[in-house]
Amino acid sequence: MKIKTSLLQAWLPFLRWFPMTQETIRADVIAGITVALLLVPQSMAYAQLAGLPVVYGLYASIVPVIIAAMWGSCNQLHTAPVAMLSMMSAAALIPFAMVETDKFIELAIMLGLMVGVLRLVLGLARLGFLVNFISSPVLVGFTNAAALIIGLSQLSKIIGVPFPRTDAYIVDLWGVVLQVGETHWLTFAFAVGAYAIIRISDVYIKRLPGVLTAVVIATAVSAYIDFENKETVTLDAVHTNTQSELIRSYVKTKTIMSEMTGAIADNNSAIHKLNQAEGQYLQIAEMEGEILTMQLKLRSLKQENNQRRIDLNRVEFVRVVGENNNAHYYERDYLPDGMTADGRNWRFSSVADNQMVFSAGGAVVGNIPKGLPQFSVPVIDFGIMLILLPAAFIMALIGFMEATSISRAIAIKTKQKTDVNKELVGQGLANVAGSFFNSFTVSGSFSRSAVAAKIGARTGLFSIISALAVVAVLLFLTPLLYHLPQAVLAVIVMIAVFGLIRVQPLIHAWRVDRAGAVIGIVAFVATLAMAPAIANGIMVGIVLTMVAFVLRVMKPRSEVLGLGSDGILTGIKAHNLSPVSQFFVPIRFDGAIMFANVAYLERAITEARNNFPEARAILIVGGGINWIDASGEEKIREMALSLRNAGLTLVFSSLKQQVRNSFKRSELDTLIGENNIFHSKGEALVVLTEHYKKINDKD
Repeated sequence: MKIKTSLLQAWLPFLRWFPMTQETIRADVIAGITVALLLVPQSMAYAQLAGLPVVYGLYASIVPVIIAAMWGSCNQLHTAPVAMLSMMSAAALIPFAMVETDKFIELAIMLGLMVGVLRLVLGLARLGFLVNFISSPVLVGFTNAAALIIGLSQLSKIIGVPFPRTDAYIVDLWGVVLQVGETHWLTFAFAVGAYAIIRISDVYIKRLPGVLTAVVIATAVSAYIDFENKETVTLDAVHTNTQSELIRSYVKTKTIMSEMTGAIADNNSAIHKLNQAEGQYLQIAEMEGEILTMQLKLRSLKQENNQRRIDLNRVEFVRVVGENNNAHYYERDYLPDGMTADGRNWRFSSVADNQMVFSAGGAVVGNIPKGLPQFSVPVIDFGIMLILLPAAFIMALIGFMEATSISRAIAIKTKQKTDVNKELVGQGLANVAGSFFNSFTVSGSFSRSAVAAKIGARTGLFSIISALAVVAVLLFLTPLLYHLPQAVLAVIVMIAVFGLIRVQPLIHAWRVDRAGAVIGIVAFVATLAMAPAIANGIMVGIVLTMVAFVLRVMKPRSEVLGLGSDGILTGIKAHNLSPVSQFFVPIRFDGAIMFANVAYLERAITEARNNFPEARAILIVGGGINWIDASGEEKIREMALSLRNAGLTLVFSSLKQQVRNSFKRSELDTLIGENNIFHSKGEALVVLTEHYKKINDKD
């Protein structure tokens, strides 16, 4: 019966929640409602960070939350949109579609499916150990850089200016900084006010999440003063003496960019189909050339239109009401005589379908579609999917590392048993299932999980309660969120990601492993330099870590030993010691004897022979040798024979049992001589000293 129960729980992990007591249910309900108060504004903010309409953050906070809770291994881990993966999702998709367009949304959902499948495969194959390839300094360096990138990307929303999106994040950010003089001060006031409310509430009130308090107050004030204050007019209603050409170029170029992005996506799909057929290499090459040409042209057009958008933001318009109450917009400096404006400063906001949007206020969330996400099969674009595969894999690993680190931290306090591979399965299922309900990539959240654990959540039921709260918001409360200033969501993102920045781990790594610390710093710089493609930054760190590992394997610690004043063998050069004997040289070798480092071992023995020409034996102190491969065995055999022909003896001591077994299986012990293999270095020193003393006395 126990076996059946155990098997059932392996397939349905949520059964471990039962039976539930009234106290457990009460604790989970309270934790779930509290987490939901944090989840709603965070998920909306992270959707914008991912380049999606805010409603998709709410969609991603229903099905994935429930699935991850039911199939994960940590009761307090809360899965939903998170800042890091939202940013990585946007960065991966920007080259293929314009943000917030239907194509971009389709690709974001497809990327979530890809991440989910990869995590699911890794979990089912029990490959959770792959995260060990990302060292701690590399992860810290990447996280710090990503946090800076994510946080500073919100600066434009806080000061109310356009944020140019190109393939060079540093250049884009500098473009925002240059617009500081154009700051929309009311937008900035909302951002500062939201930050103050969050901090004061979290420190002094604590009954409600500061984020929720800021959202409620800011939304109420925004609605009261009509903060958005925008109007949509046709192009004919815009009268300008100096900027008409700029406006027409901006509108035309935006249309061309949208068409070109679609053409690139279509060509990628066509190439995928051609790859499945034979003999289409010439056509594929031609299409790839066309894609490259379009991508270069698209990059140029983006830069041009970004500058046009910035220039348009600097132009001040005034609004004049004409006949039939039709609004007309004139440049402030070119208002015709006899006309009276309404006195407010209006700025160009956006353009769509040959209509222009002007605003005398700031950006708000706007209309949020009412209702729940509908079931739909994700659109699969195989051409783009193959290109996105590396980014999806990195996102799968980063998100998994984030989730497992949170789970382990919570497990230490709650005494739970967490399973890395089960968590991978749970996270994978959450993303796969969510993609069928309009969800983008999700993962475990540190902030929400920490809140749940602190309040006292007992089981994953609390996550389900939080998801049901989001359902209630989508069904009944979306109109109330219309006036929420986007600057407030930007502040929420900034607070969340800047809290991820840690410098102390890199300082500590510098003290312990300078090479690792340097690689972490390189990963930090590379991530910043390669943004928005931040996944490439961590790839640089992984590659450098592997290179450093290979170099360490190729050059293990090796030194001639001398006898210290305390009678312990230690390095001659490091401690300025005299040789143990003129007749034999003890050498410590700390590393496996394998194909990558046998040349280094040979060189160490050769140097010892050259430095101690009277030596008649070379003693390898092998306590640090963990294993030996065929190349290593062959090289030892070769060196033993070479030394014997030169009148020297190769001696070993302190070998581990697995190495001794390898010697025995290959009959290397017979070649070297059983009497030349000692159990300990102390025994070797005594025997060799006595042996060569007798020989010396005879001489």
